[in-house]
Amino acid sequence: MELEVFRQLVMANLHGTVLEALGIEVVDWDPEHFAVAITMDGRHRQPEGFLHGGVSALLAESAASFAAAASVDLFESLLFGVDLNITHLRPRRDGRIVATATPLHRGRTMQVFAVDIAGEDGQRIAAARCTVAVRPRPATAAS
Repeated sequence: MELEVFRQLVMANLHGTVLEALGIEVVDWDPEHFAVAITMDGRHRQPEGFLHGGVSALLAESAASFAAAASVDLFESLLFGVDLNITHLRPRRDGRIVATATPLHRGRTMQVFAVDIAGEDGQRIAAARCTVAVRPRPATAAS
């Protein structure tokens, strides 16, 4: 799918999603190192004031899902994260957090990504692996 068409589809479908609610931005549209980011605020912290592990997981799966989506025809395929493994390496209280997905395997029905989550200073916060299933989009009934 052409990058500009993909970009327009993504941006048109963010309204009303968790990505919009948490202020997750796409910062690199390249399917070989697709990246999303947040600037931490209260929406991203657990009660002790650190980055919530669930937010890190959401960033990882979002980056991997977008990277997978960038490599298929979204008019023909649906994508679903089916497995996520994340290891939290160090806490973070503030700043910009970037999750970058790099493909490990791109199959016809399954794609696997390594996802690196780091602060703006380059310090790794978490490491993840995400598997994304690629399924055919169901045909819609003609009116």
